[in-house]
Amino acid sequence: MDYKRILTVQDISCVGQCSLTVALPILSAAGHETCILPSAVLSTHTAGFSGYTVRDLTEDLPAIAAHWQKEGIRFQAIYTGYLGSTEQIEDVKEIFRTCGAEGCVSIVDPAMADNGKLYPAFDQAYVDRMKTLAFQADIILPNITEACLLTGYPYRERYDEAYVNGLLDALRAAGARTVILTGVSYSDATTGVVVMEGESRRYYAHKRYEKGCHGTGDVYASAFVGALLRGKTAYDAACIAADYTLRCIEITRSDPDHWYGVKFEQVLPEYIEALR
Repeated sequence: MDYKRILTVQDISCVGQCSLTVALPILSAAGHETCILPSAVLSTHTAGFSGYTVRDLTEDLPAIAAHWQKEGIRFQAIYTGYLGSTEQIEDVKEIFRTCGAEGCVSIVDPAMADNGKLYPAFDQAYVDRMKTLAFQADIILPNITEACLLTGYPYRERYDEAYVNGLLDALRAAGARTVILTGVSYSDATTGVVVMEGESRRYYAHKRYEKGCHGTGDVYASAFVGALLRGKTAYDAACIAADYTLRCIEITRSDPDHWYGVKFEQVLPEYIEALR
């Protein structure tokens, strides 16, 4: 197995299993050297906690990237999650350009919306800037809402396979190369992921739980990236990540006190075994 150096750029919540606090251990468990670039530091994540602290690190990003360039540090893959501003998006585009090794794989999770709505911190200007990052990446991992925002495609809560194919056509026309479209549900009992690579489109369905858990999108994206860089195909990596995320939810559901994330750590041995 190649020992790859990955950079992941996203915020870090000191408490709350999301963003960098899941990306770092999951990617490391996959066997990769995992380097981080925090876009912000929060005392906790923002879902369910009150009075949390936030320190924006936008001003630090260019200096950190400049130091890496000076030291000749390069990455075989760069994976982005939640970015807090249009300025950070521009910083990441520059990092893609200057800090990627030859053949660097760029993966963008355009974490900005869900359930038909943008996150409160974002507006149309942010969406427009995210398009310039997402459509230059090798792989993007949008949910239905994010894919609609990236393309202008009409959002629907209920849809069929023809609707999803139209959305994928719109993503491809906009410049997307490989798309991992998450949260695709054709029934109340199941949900899943569609993987589009060129003309190929494959759907993987799995059990759906009515109540979701915070941070599972970050768990999924990190598990996908870890598997992909172990040599799995995009489809196989998507399936491994889906199975792992589902197991994380399953072992957490019985603990009402653990409402702020999933116990992803306890399932890491199963994830490592799936990668073999």
